[in-house]
Amino acid sequence: MNNTQDNSRVVLITGASAGVGEASARAFAANGARVIVAARGIDRLQQVADSIGATAIAGDVATTDGCRELIDAAIAVHGRLDVLVNNAGCHHRGPVAGRSADELAEMVDTNLRAPLVLSRLALDTLRKDGGGAIVNVASIAGQMPLAGSAAYSATKFGLRAFTYALADELRDANVTVSAVSPGPIATGFILDDIDAVSDITFSQSMSTPEQIAALVVACANDGRVERTRPAMGRVMATAGYLVPGLSRALRPLLAAKGRRAKARYRRKG
Repeated sequence: MNNTQDNSRVVLITGASAGVGEASARAFAANGARVIVAARGIDRLQQVADSIGATAIAGDVATTDGCRELIDAAIAVHGRLDVLVNNAGCHHRGPVAGRSADELAEMVDTNLRAPLVLSRLALDTLRKDGGGAIVNVASIAGQMPLAGSAAYSATKFGLRAFTYALADELRDANVTVSAVSPGPIATGFILDDIDAVSDITFSQSMSTPEQIAALVVACANDGRVERTRPAMGRVMATAGYLVPGLSRALRPLLAAKGRRAKARYRRKG
């Protein structure tokens, strides 16, 4: 368990220019942590950094070199790293046959390959500096795969598996590894592409970025291996795994519920 207080920690967050990444940066900073925010574009990222007294580093984590450069640059800022939040994500929605091979590869590189590589590159300094935490932002899609999100679900399923296995590997190393698995979140990641998002996604209650950020901070604090929101999403995922027929039978009802919720969000937009 990692009991280090935020005001003595250096926290690196990827995908931090908006959404859950930005909300997590603000939550850590509010608790006194020294925050480093990272994303591909610098303009919006710098605005976030300036508003909370953080350091901004632009970079692309979809390549090994990009990951290495980011970790090296982050460590150079304060001479250490205590918390790594792997939040950067990519989702090209639609059937596999309707997406290009490059789009599928981009999802794998961003959602799965990057957290694996970044975690490995951060391990040496996390161990050297007396312990720390890795928090991977996964998705309920990694527990409950959906048609139209096959590749995305696969990357999040893999990220969740990586989290559990690495947590076991590091159980005696004073480095905790956690996954936060949210359902739909009220950010542009979903709402800006609402027509492409499956109806069934909206059958779950929508979380705010701040609610998910609170789970990220909690995992960094206590090392709990996974937190899921909404709780019903975890229940449904478990039921679907244990009784696949039940999951298939409920899909039409959930899709109908989701269509009604989607219509409400569309009217609000």
